[in-house]
Amino acid sequence: MGAMNWSGVRKRVEELSRADRARQVFDAWDRYGARGHHFRLADPLSESEVSESEAQWALELPEDYRGFLLEVGAGGAGPGYGLSSLSRSDAGWLWTDVGGGMLHDRLRFPFPAAEESALVQAEHSAKEPVESAFEDEDAFREAYRAWLEEDEALFDWSTSGAVNLSHEGCGYCSWLVVSGPQRGRMWLDERAGDGIFHPLGAPHVQAEFADWYLDWVEKSEAAARRPR
Repeated sequence: MGAMNWSGVRKRVEELSRADRARQVFDAWDRYGARGHHFRLADPLSESEVSESEAQWALELPEDYRGFLLEVGAGGAGPGYGLSSLSRSDAGWLWTDVGGGMLHDRLRFPFPAAEESALVQAEHSAKEPVESAFEDEDAFREAYRAWLEEDEALFDWSTSGAVNLSHEGCGYCSWLVVSGPQRGRMWLDERAGDGIFHPLGAPHVQAEFADWYLDWVEKSEAAARRPR
């Protein structure tokens, strides 16, 4: 995707907080023990700040997401409980880990190809221990513990070169790929619901950051302004 024109998007998001049915937008407000984003956006970053973060992690952010950081905000209001924010800390430039599990050090590695990721996940899933195959419960538990450890290591590999941008609820998280052959594409982690980690969008038209974010804006506007 080329340069995205984000003009007016920040204003549209901020106006949602004043809409008649703003509280109808999923996860925008505090509920179920989680804190919503209240349609608040962090301030945009400067060109030098974005460039500094890219240099720190030795990557080039996808063009549409980079433009969002410069024109709309560094994080805040967005799908699910809101967007992870990119900000400078004592450790340099970091994204807030909205859903847990993001390892910044793995940003330096390229994100795997979609076909490779799907194959490795399928092979690992096929090895899940079945209790009936073990002579006693302790042996099964030990095998299952080892399988879960391998599952976590596999997920760390699967999310190399990606940023956890949003917690969608129920443990589902949306990730933006920032390096490798899938750079610019959005992926969804549905493992919490016995699903898999997979690309968003139609099989041959994968969603990119702007598609994903603007779809949320449009759906939020429809929900917030729907007549009672």
